Amino acid sequence: MAFKATLFVFLLVAAVAIVLVPMAEAQLGLISGLLGLIRIQGTLFCTPNGNVGTGGATATPVFSNATVQLLCGTAGNVISTVTTNGSGIFSILLDPLQFLLNSLLSDCKLLVKTPLSACNSSLSGLTGLLSSPLQFIGNTIAGLLSIVNIIPVGFNLINN
Repeated sequence: MAFKATLFVFLLVAAVAIVLVPMAEAQLGLISGLLGLIRIQGTLFCTPNGNVGTGGATATPVFSNATVQLLCGTAGNVISTVTTNGSGIFSILLDPLQFLLNSLLSDCKLLVKTPLSACNSSLSGLTGLLSSPLQFIGNTIAGLLSIVNIIPVGFNLINN
């Protein structure tokens, strides 16, 4: 009798799992935006264009403690402001329910507000700001979290 009861419980659990797992997946499709992030990240180098120099990444100094802003729209609304760390790395996290990927890529850019002279006094003659459009490079899955990865295309010095 114990075997029949155990078998019955096992079959009942299996039937419930067969019904509930597809329902959970369907529900996650509705709230997948709640389980995702948009990450814009990159490394800023201390060069006239903020990119890796001719000697490569190991020979190019980084631009630490630089203010990087995400600006969107024709008015250049500041969406987020971050500071690069000691390795010149910055990361901006956004809620995917508030931003469309196509809009971010076409209407937004990164702007470095810190003058180049802050990382290298020999660059003090260069006035202007570093600016870069954005590029989608793919998605990363971390458990249930889906991360949209975006990087700067390449910084250019613009006159302000």
